Amino acid sequence: MMTPSREDCLRLLERRGVPQHVIVHSLQVDRVARYLGQELNERGQTLDLKLVEAASLLHDITKIDGLDSGENHAASGARLLRDLGYPRVAQVVEQHIVLPGGPPLTRVTEEELVNYSDKRVMHDRIVTLQERFDDLQERYGRRPGSHAFVQAALERARETERKIFCRIATRSEELSLRLEGCPRP
Repeated sequence: MMTPSREDCLRLLERRGVPQHVIVHSLQVDRVARYLGQELNERGQTLDLKLVEAASLLHDITKIDGLDSGENHAASGARLLRDLGYPRVAQVVEQHIVLPGGPPLTRVTEEELVNYSDKRVMHDRIVTLQERFDDLQERYGRRPGSHAFVQAALERARETERKIFCRIATRSEELSLRLEGCPRP
């Protein structure tokens, strides 16, 4: 199965006319996901880090289109990536907003890692889940049923956070410090 290189992903974003602020967000999501993925793999997980990188970079490839049309950008992005010949990347991108339910797997998946990493980046900053979801609630929480949806998504993100951080030496509160090169408190 093909996975586009970092350069291919960046060219694709440029060709699609993705705004710079969305690209900056995606680059930061990629930093978080690759850091966590490397930490997890060092402790026995088997994440495909090339897939994580491509999905992190491309997760919002149709975000602006979705804002204009009202279409779910995870679904439209996945459709575009499948059409381009990247079905596995599409599968991860499709789940970057909502992970499907089901029995929990023992290993951390690429889908969970990209989904979680996106939840930790607000615009271009690494933030806590609570900060990110407070912002989401403020921006999108006025529609009927959206408050319950945001709260359910926050709880699912907390479950994923526990699953990731129980396997690595870094604490979730230290993530931004680690990635900014600051010493551990």
